[in-house]
Amino acid sequence: MPLSLTPLAPDAIHRLVRMALDEDAPWGDLTSQSLIPSDVRITAQLAAREDGILCGEDIFTAAMSLTNPSITTSFTVHDGEAFTAGTILATIEGPAQAILQAERVALNFTQRLSGIATITSHYVAAAAAGANTRNSESPNLESQISAPRIVDTRKTTPGLRLIERYAVRCGGGHNHRFSLSDAVMAKDNHLAIVASTGTNLTDALKSLRNKLPHTTHIEVEVDRPDQIETILAAGADTILLDNFTTPQLTAAVKQIAGRALIEASGGITLASIPEIATTGVDIISVGALTHSARALDLGLDISPN
Repeated sequence: MPLSLTPLAPDAIHRLVRMALDEDAPWGDLTSQSLIPSDVRITAQLAAREDGILCGEDIFTAAMSLTNPSITTSFTVHDGEAFTAGTILATIEGPAQAILQAERVALNFTQRLSGIATITSHYVAAAAAGANTRNSESPNLESQISAPRIVDTRKTTPGLRLIERYAVRCGGGHNHRFSLSDAVMAKDNHLAIVASTGTNLTDALKSLRNKLPHTTHIEVEVDRPDQIETILAAGADTILLDNFTTPQLTAAVKQIAGRALIEASGGITLASIPEIATTGVDIISVGALTHSARALDLGLDISPN
């Protein structure tokens, strides 16, 4: 298993799933417990209604086992793997009452996370296609580029960032800083406030570097090409080019010339990714991976034993 897909800590999964189960059935499942005898056992199958990338097998399993430890769940497709419509992703066996009680929570998590993984995989493929197009058109090996990393942002569902970012990794993407505490990322509002104090921006950023541990990464956002040299002079590790046009990105890559990592962001869509990937930027950040991902269509098909 790739390092990026190292399973999430069971304690973290259980905490989130327990909260969701308590929300959905605070006093039990009135319908199942009233309608179905407690000794009825069933076999259910998690089935794909459309193509996608799976994410959430441990969370799905936890939703079942935390509802009733006697439920067994066996996945035949695993996190990060592609599947087609009609594929049986997992088989679940156990008491009917408990499986029905856990069904919605298990599906909600897995559909949401698989949706994120799937859309991420589309962005990753589009970035690779763009880079390949650029390389095929350039006979000069020195001008060859690698596909930029597709990364998420902090535009995640509050409380679910850990698992939503895992889903991005399942789709072949990468994660940006996890929280405000992980790295310095000076954006337009920060810079506007610094400027309002009359402080020279380059001096302010250099002073910042002296206050931080040497391992701390510094990223600075710019929204105009004329800001780039000021940020480079301050020794930023990454420069975020916000809402730059494709020609502006190409020019900025040439100007920066390896002196910092280059991230493109702002209004990026799946349709625009291939063209942006031809510019030579290192990173493309996409908030839509998490804030606009559609839940994948998965279903639980049940047959009595």
